[in-house]
Amino acid sequence: MDIGNLQLLIQVVETGSFTGAARRLGADPSQVSRSIAGLERELGIRLFHRSTRKIALTTAGAAYVERLSPLLEELQLAGEAAREQQSQPTGRLTFTASTAFGQTCVLPYMAEFQERYPEIQLDLRFTDAVLDIISEQIDLACRLTSSADPNLVGKKLFPTCFWVCASPAYLQKAGTPQHPQDLADHKVLAMNLPGYRERWLFQSTKNDSVCKVPLHPAVLVSNALALREAALQGLGITLLASWLAEGPLRSGELVSLFPGYRCTASDFQSAAWLLYPSRLYIPAKTRAMVDFLYEVHSKREKPVI
Repeated sequence: MDIGNLQLLIQVVETGSFTGAARRLGADPSQVSRSIAGLERELGIRLFHRSTRKIALTTAGAAYVERLSPLLEELQLAGEAAREQQSQPTGRLTFTASTAFGQTCVLPYMAEFQERYPEIQLDLRFTDAVLDIISEQIDLACRLTSSADPNLVGKKLFPTCFWVCASPAYLQKAGTPQHPQDLADHKVLAMNLPGYRERWLFQSTKNDSVCKVPLHPAVLVSNALALREAALQGLGITLLASWLAEGPLRSGELVSLFPGYRCTASDFQSAAWLLYPSRLYIPAKTRAMVDFLYEVHSKREKPVI
């Protein structure tokens, strides 16, 4: 039995159509249909109910796929385990992160990573869309959240704090707020996301009391890099993740406000998490990237605020 046709079957199930599987594999939909038909003849069962609008697994097809999926995964893992006996990790590594995090915390180190692991081909998908790790066949993802997805294997890369920042030029023109409630009298720049644009949370470092400050943003921005640029240009006061603000804070291009408070838009326990599919082991290429990112970020200089 052709293993390629079995793997093709799984792609059809995951994408929900022959066309989707063909698009993912760069194949012709008619060839996908013929391959599945040939597999059905070989098995002697009908795998899919077909209509002009959709396909669905038959009862027999569902039972077959349920047993087939773990066998194909084991076969893939066996191949990866064999390849890992080579001196260097190898293969294509698909890594996704948000645009801002990828450009700020990943891309600057990738030249060094490639020098260290020349046999790994990088497929870096920096996007603000949350890609599904399983269906998109992602090897590694970074998510900015307070906890890891329970359906995935997760390791905390580093905790993330947030700073309320403004440019010296803006503060000279509009004055420096002394208390979070003073934001009502200033131009606020905010991410155009639910929760981020309605209010910010402030926790006193003296007594841990939390206050919610409602926002009426003068500017809404959909990208964190653009939000930082807007603050650098003096458009107003904004809330930036530490890894995004630390460079301008160190250089003096931005000023951190409210030193007596911890700040956030969502959760004070936010962190950068590295996530990968739950498997029996971590492929060498994925382990190499995880270890490398831990190494470089443990050495990264932090600004004195």
